[in-house]
Amino acid sequence: MNFELKTLDLNGAAKEKCDALIVLLTTSFKPGKDNLSMLVAQALKAGDLESKSGKALVLYRPTGLACARAVLANVGEGSANEVSKAVKAAVLAVKAGNVKKLVICLATLPQEAVLRAAVTAAAEASYVFTTTKSKPEGRVIQRVVIGVSNSSGFKPVFDRTVAAVAGIEFAKEWANRPANHATPALLAGAARSLAKLANIKCEVLGPKQVEKLGMGAFMAVAQGSEEPLRFIVLRYDGALKSAAPTVLVGKGITFDSGGISIKPAADMDEMKFDMSGAASVLGVFLALAELKPAINVIGLIPSCENLLDGRSVKPGDVVTSMSGQTIEILNTDAEGRLVLCDALTYAERFKPRAVVDIATLTGACVIALGGVRSGLFSADDELAAALVSAGESSLDLCWRLPLDDDYAEGLKTSFADVANVAGRAGGAITAAKFLQRFTEKFPWAHLDIAGTAWKSGTAKGAKGATGRPVALLLEYLLTSAK
Repeated sequence: MNFELKTLDLNGAAKEKCDALIVLLTTSFKPGKDNLSMLVAQALKAGDLESKSGKALVLYRPTGLACARAVLANVGEGSANEVSKAVKAAVLAVKAGNVKKLVICLATLPQEAVLRAAVTAAAEASYVFTTTKSKPEGRVIQRVVIGVSNSSGFKPVFDRTVAAVAGIEFAKEWANRPANHATPALLAGAARSLAKLANIKCEVLGPKQVEKLGMGAFMAVAQGSEEPLRFIVLRYDGALKSAAPTVLVGKGITFDSGGISIKPAADMDEMKFDMSGAASVLGVFLALAELKPAINVIGLIPSCENLLDGRSVKPGDVVTSMSGQTIEILNTDAEGRLVLCDALTYAERFKPRAVVDIATLTGACVIALGGVRSGLFSADDELAAALVSAGESSLDLCWRLPLDDDYAEGLKTSFADVANVAGRAGGAITAAKFLQRFTEKFPWAHLDIAGTAWKSGTAKGAKGATGRPVALLLEYLLTSAK
């Protein structure tokens, strides 16, 4: 889908030829004398359009307008959240009508946050996954024109948002794929495809190389699967070699059965989404190649399946991580932290300015924060504040949770340096405390996206990957470039 930014007032929007026109109106809207304003005024006076947030009116071949269909949508005070909801509803209302060109008029809402919300919502509402369908019916909308009061003033945030959308949809594509269409080898292939883009390089390590590095925790998770593991290293070189990179570490478990500590059968199909952290890293790199910021970024993706057979790691087994620390694996379903801890140790060689890991790590985080905000953990106040701010700006929210040392008490064991679980209480925090043990040499943050990476559901279109937190990570990286 192509996006275009254009200077359009209400009069200009009325003259724009398109299959559908969405006009966003605040409760304080004051109609002018142009055709579109008079149409809105008539609809309000007749009560067909209520002056209340969330209300909308769909019109076919409206008199005086060049569009085939029009949606007049009230967005209340015009917050980004209200705009997002209104655009999604409006796109869903018109996309079945063979709408190829869509115009969204924001002329009365000149805010960067509103522009971000409108672009992102239009993409989300029109997205369709087709990879594994025999007769795919893909996205009908091909072109979206965003009309604002001053296109030149909004160009930077528009470009950033469009790049973020491309990254989000790349992340969705790979997270939505079934596990047999997104094996570690295929995920590595997706990473290699990115190396064809500007400033990106890719290296893929196999089992022998990973063994030579001493990644015992990562290998333990992978040993129950016939699919060989892959350790993916992506580099975006946009600045001088002397500039310390930011490292993004994405959990790449392409299917998680839980291993010997097997998960319940219900909804286990959703464990194909357990590589959403890895998918978000891929999406960020796609966006970086498009925007070409003057920064250096490393992406690390430890990828494997967590399955069970005679070779699978067993509860009570002790393995040695790349850091040299020994780990008692009390629960084989707590595998994400095992692959991440070796990747975090590997990150030391880059002497990073900061490291952020992204993982669908714990059900406890879903209980704590639901699907609204990702969980953020960091002992570095400056890094945590930057990520929270990036989340607010990009409308990809997170929430900082504590990392008190007392939470690590449950990770103590008589049989190794550390256990991989510490019981149910505070599970998202104790998981983060486990990872923290492997991050002493750099500023570090952990994003638990178990609640935000995908949506469950049975209705068509309701279930699937969200592409989060691509927007948050991209905003953080671009802001750090300044």
